[in-house]
Amino acid sequence: MPPPQPVLPVPQPAPTVPPAASTLPPPRQAPPSATNTGAQNRSSAHRDSTSASTLDRTPDGAAAYETAIDLRLLADQAAAYGPRPRPGRRARGPARTVVAVVCAVLGIGLLAGAVLGSWFSRDSDGARTADEFEHARTLWRSAPVDTLFPRTLRGPGAGPGGADRTWTRIAVAPDSRCEGAFDPLLATALSPVGCQRLLRATYTDATSTSVTTVGLVITRSNAAKMQTLKERFRAERLGQRGDLLPRSYAAEGTVAEDFGEAQRASWRLSVRTDLPLIVYAVTGFADGRSIRKPEPADRAAARGATTDPAQAGLGHDARGIAAGVERAFRKAVGTAVQGER
Repeated sequence: MPPPQPVLPVPQPAPTVPPAASTLPPPRQAPPSATNTGAQNRSSAHRDSTSASTLDRTPDGAAAYETAIDLRLLADQAAAYGPRPRPGRRARGPARTVVAVVCAVLGIGLLAGAVLGSWFSRDSDGARTADEFEHARTLWRSAPVDTLFPRTLRGPGAGPGGADRTWTRIAVAPDSRCEGAFDPLLATALSPVGCQRLLRATYTDATSTSVTTVGLVITRSNAAKMQTLKERFRAERLGQRGDLLPRSYAAEGTVAEDFGEAQRASWRLSVRTDLPLIVYAVTGFADGRSIRKPEPADRAAARGATTDPAQAGLGHDARGIAAGVERAFRKAVGTAVQGER
């Protein structure tokens, strides 16, 4: 038998000697600044990635210290970026906030301006209308004929189907009183406001197919009586009655010389309340044909109207010429009032 082997002693691990505690205080950390925030974020990210592997090899006190630092950094980042928006809602950016504020300011400004403007215009319009009301009574004495009755009137979109219309003045009647200018029943209806002066002119269209007499009646009444007359015309529909027509001015030597009572095809009459004024227009065919039943201009100009005056646009002529002459008269009155201020 081989001789027995000697038993070797099992080496024992040397006792672990804990490292001597350092007598130096830990270094003081500088407060974070705007210039080193990025470096701190990068170092914290690196520290987060390595903390899992070093935690089990680090004494308990160091692990708690690292955890406290990580929590503090997370809190600082949350404060820097602000609260997260709630799910389902987009955070409002600075641009949207600025736009909302600007719109609110503009809206308040426009509303305030509209309110103030209505106050100021109410006062100024009242004074201006009163001045114009008085000037309108005597304007006919000094205003040039071309100012009250322009040589050419243009009506963009004033014809059938929105076609443009042009009318040329062919005659001007001498200013006069109102006797003989209206059918008897119409003269009676207008009598409550009186007639200080009547101004008339006759126009024809671009093709000399139609002729229109337009008139301006300067009344003697105040605004209250003009309002009463206007309400009566509206309530009793006096402007729609075929037995209350203005008469034409058939100037000799013109295409309107055959424009008599039997040739009246369409008409329009308006009672104004802000001026002592009645505006009318009556239209007929230039060839002198007779019309059995005249039509009010609004009816003749209505969509789908099939009568001869409607098809020829005579209702459009009456409306367009009356509106153009009234506009010229108002402009002349306004100019006269401004000239005296």
